[in-house]
Amino acid sequence: MNGKLKINATLRVLTGMHIGGSSAFSAIGAVDSPVVSDPRTHMPIVPGSTLKGKLRSLLAAYQDNAAKDPSEDCEPILRLFGSSSPIRRSRLQFSDAFVSNADDFREIGLTEIKFENTINRVTLEAMPRQIERVVSGVEFDVNIVYNIENADQIEEDIALLAKGIRLLQLDYLGGHGTRGNGRVGFSGFSVEPLFCDNLTNEQIEQYTSILKGVENYALLTV
Repeated sequence: MNGKLKINATLRVLTGMHIGGSSAFSAIGAVDSPVVSDPRTHMPIVPGSTLKGKLRSLLAAYQDNAAKDPSEDCEPILRLFGSSSPIRRSRLQFSDAFVSNADDFREIGLTEIKFENTINRVTLEAMPRQIERVVSGVEFDVNIVYNIENADQIEEDIALLAKGIRLLQLDYLGGHGTRGNGRVGFSGFSVEPLFCDNLTNEQIEQYTSILKGVENYALLTV
């Protein structure tokens, strides 16, 4: 069977999130580590590559015999995320996620500057730095397309994606997660069939139910 499933959800930032952008041409006095942003709107984004890579790494880490090389991941992970050696197309396509509730942050802004400091243990010299973070409460529209290649594997594939999303909500997205950054939650899952008339409404509802089963699985709520 050919066709696609369009999966939509909302990603909500629960603690300040830092997905780093380029600071190669920063002016003197600028933030040391800015977040990645859309050059057109200058609003922060969640790159599709970041979300895809994090989900894959979490799933790989929790498989029974975690592979050291992505090309050696188990078959279900390779099906969903693909391989470069040998070349294998991913069944999942991730889009960059854009801010969906910017109007709620007109007064305070979408990002904050977090000041951090490290101390040289020998000289006791302070080494301050500035890290930009997306503030708590900002929401992003997540869009994932699943390419149907085998109708008998759809439910298993969706369940594996749901497991990765659940693991992500128990982990973090972006950098500095062990210091409290990057806790996120997912909600509002929907599944829309595209060019696949052979799927029944009951099947679509089942796939949606699997994803909704991991909504708001995060460690924190705000």
